[in-house]
Amino acid sequence: MPSAKKTAAQKPNSAFMKPVTPSATLAAIIGPEARPRTEVTRDIWDYIKRHDLQDPANRRNINADDKLRPLFGKDQVSMFELTKLVSTHLK
Repeated sequence: MPSAKKTAAQKPNSAFMKPVTPSATLAAIIGPEARPRTEVTRDIWDYIKRHDLQDPANRRNINADDKLRPLFGKDQVSMFELTKLVSTHLK
């Protein structure tokens, strides 16, 4: 008899699925339409990978280009800082 039940259909966290509107700074990178936080994060990573902005020496760091610099406020951030910085640009 298993001690932990697994439910077949768990509800996703509705806070992550609620559409959010990007600021003008963020909209310059991912577009102005409202979307869930999960899609915002995916779109930012798509942009980073498309423009090869991960630091080759340490792939956990992201080098800012002209569009990302206003979003980050500095030239380089770690991937762990990314969510915190982006959340300040969502309404």
